[in-house]
Amino acid sequence: MNELQTILGETCTRLFTDHATTAVLEGAEKGEWPAALWQALEENGLTLPQVPEARGGAGGSWSDAFVVLMASGRFAAPVPLAETMLTGAILAEAGLDAPLGPMTVAPVHVDERLTLARQGAGWTLGGRATRVPWGARAEHVVVVADDGGAPMIALVAGGSARTEADASLAREPRDTLTWSAAPVVAAAALKGRLGPRPVWAGGALVRAAQMAGGLEFLLAQSVKYVTERKQFGRPLAAFQAIQQNLALLAGHTAAAGMAAQQAFHVVDRTGENGDPSFEVAVAKVRTGEAAGLGAGIAHQAHGAIGFTYEHSLHFVTRRLWSWRAEFGAESHWSVALGRQVAAQGADALWPRMAGA
Repeated sequence: MNELQTILGETCTRLFTDHATTAVLEGAEKGEWPAALWQALEENGLTLPQVPEARGGAGGSWSDAFVVLMASGRFAAPVPLAETMLTGAILAEAGLDAPLGPMTVAPVHVDERLTLARQGAGWTLGGRATRVPWGARAEHVVVVADDGGAPMIALVAGGSARTEADASLAREPRDTLTWSAAPVVAAAALKGRLGPRPVWAGGALVRAAQMAGGLEFLLAQSVKYVTERKQFGRPLAAFQAIQQNLALLAGHTAAAGMAAQQAFHVVDRTGENGDPSFEVAVAKVRTGEAAGLGAGIAHQAHGAIGFTYEHSLHFVTRRLWSWRAEFGAESHWSVALGRQVAAQGADALWPRMAGA
């Protein structure tokens, strides 16, 4: 990270320490909106860090967004920050302005389709999208929809869809939204640096960063616990089995963080109509695998207390399990990665892995 990103990381840590407390997390699981947290994020320009200033953002880079998302994952921030960042970027790349307020994206499954229809000088939206993150709470939804075979980006107001409420394992909203001739605020042809499926690839990208941050929390929390907790007159950290498990967790955490950071770096370097899907696939596979193994190690280190609701560990581990499955699990991205490597040929593999 450069000096500016170091300062950005410190700012995020202070903000989430103050506003993403255990009480806020518990309240969010009961349906309470953490208004103070969201207001602080907006006031500090952290909801749209990589969106150009001309489009309503902070004018930073995707690497800046990575720093913010890592921090949000580390603190299990119970707001649609990742979704808002992604929607803002998709809108900006399509030449549309990003509004303030929490936003989300749809559809989040590759086999679902939404359609646009002309209505006078504007557009209307139709179709059904399942398991939309924060679907009912978002003030705007950015959708990829079909206009007679041409992919389009459209912005629709929150509340314009019929909603079926649901939740993830982490008790975050995952709602089904159904639109029927809903008015569209703005629409433009799909384009940008996230490839032909910006919601799918961008969703995997932001989830990778969140999981990398969550893993950092698990490592720090586990090291702290086994250092302080004693068994048979010795700290848990003195037992070789514990040391081996924590070393394994540290390795997975470091590898996952590097994979996610590299994907964001490549997106920064990718031009319009580029396709960073190779690095996105690597990041989602690596962080997803690490999330599954890391959560297990962290709970083993904490023993029974780690499974209680009163302990903070579960706020992160439940999110890791949820994020791991969203926007394509390891199996999906592994297949995509294999097909891409096979199509490009053996000679292209090493340069791609080395970033040449």
